[in-house]
Amino acid sequence: MSTTPFTGGFAPATEEITAFDLEVTGRIPAELNGRYLRNGPNPIGLDDPAAAHMLLPEGMVHGIRLRDGRAEWYRNRWVRSASVAERLGEEPRSGPVHAGLDLAPNTYVIGVAGRTFATQEGGARPYELTYELDTIGPCDFGGKLPGGYTGHAHLDPVTGELHAMAYFFGWDHHQHIVIDAKGEVTQVTKIPVPDAPMMHDFALTERYVVIYDLPVTFSMEQAEKGTTLPVAWNEDHAPRLGLLSRATGEVRWFEVAPCWVFHTLNAYEEGDEVVVDAVRYPRRFVDGRLDLGGAPTLDRWRIDLRTGTVTETRLDDRPQEFPRMDERRTGRPYRYGYTVATFDVEERFYPGATDLEDMPDSAFDNTLIKHDLTTGTRETRRMGRDAYAGEPVFVPAGDGSGAAEDDGYVLAYVNNPGRGAADLVILSAQDFTGEPVATVHLPVRVPLGFHASWIAD
Repeated sequence: MSTTPFTGGFAPATEEITAFDLEVTGRIPAELNGRYLRNGPNPIGLDDPAAAHMLLPEGMVHGIRLRDGRAEWYRNRWVRSASVAERLGEEPRSGPVHAGLDLAPNTYVIGVAGRTFATQEGGARPYELTYELDTIGPCDFGGKLPGGYTGHAHLDPVTGELHAMAYFFGWDHHQHIVIDAKGEVTQVTKIPVPDAPMMHDFALTERYVVIYDLPVTFSMEQAEKGTTLPVAWNEDHAPRLGLLSRATGEVRWFEVAPCWVFHTLNAYEEGDEVVVDAVRYPRRFVDGRLDLGGAPTLDRWRIDLRTGTVTETRLDDRPQEFPRMDERRTGRPYRYGYTVATFDVEERFYPGATDLEDMPDSAFDNTLIKHDLTTGTRETRRMGRDAYAGEPVFVPAGDGSGAAEDDGYVLAYVNNPGRGAADLVILSAQDFTGEPVATVHLPVRVPLGFHASWIAD
């Protein structure tokens, strides 16, 4: 029995690579000038206690720089917390940490006011990176970030404000944090919540921040183990959604059926209703385990502001995760979404598993899905036998003013089992099942990980 989930597709990279002038099949659209970056857990050593859990190890950012139809470079770099720097024989980076949490964020990598940050939830502050992905250090935005940050910030494309929901297991509240287009923290609002619930993501509309207060909460039993997240499914915690008014800071709560959400696709307002589309699990972190609780499906909540009721609809019952959409439509009505198919690990592979370490090599499938939420149809793009695909990121074509919402490209890291290395696959969103527009061939594997961003120059 394996003692770590970091095997097969999750097996970590063991060294940092810099490669220039990457080989390309097809033609990279000349308008794609920027960096495709992806973060994920990459333990330095599999003997580290953090390597026993998928969500704990230090982060490694993988990046490709595209310019004028060329793939100029590929780089992978560990985020340098003090402990990572020490293990790599380097001096620690200076900067303000929160509550002693000098972590190497492993969840997301984002661009803020011309700067690059690796982020993670749970009390850790973002770590700033250089353009070439070297670590500058932890950041509190000039002392205005009172605690940690989040793994999932959402940008309002109209106001230019970056919204976050932060939590820390030592708090009795969550924090709504707003950073403006200049990179300044302009607002911090405390929202009291009981039981110290984990909140991995949230949703944003024009007038509201949608808060997921769901039954995964702090667990002293799990904290004492030291090799897992200090959370567990809590049957006694009442599940609810909160609508935080962006104008007044007041919250209205709505009861929902028990469930867990890692990731939002999008949310928007429609008359007297707020629509929330998310990947939803029946339960998660049962007995603290990441692999128990049922398969994820793409679902929709409709929150009726008049009656105070919430209705639930299944949009797609196929197991899937990592939902993304055209982020120019964040918080607004939209039509298309993109996800990566997953296996139901619990049922398909290990129905009798008793430990997280019993997870298979990969819970990821080789298939990307394009959802048409207007017609209720979907297209699937398979990436080849024994391949596995990462999170799909939509990038608009041209200057982003195209008339069609799907006028653009879908980018994803995909392993190439024949080469034993990874590719960056660039698909036409409007010809989703056709041949890739371009495939950038990397010289090394990119382990399965978490979230990616396209950060245009």
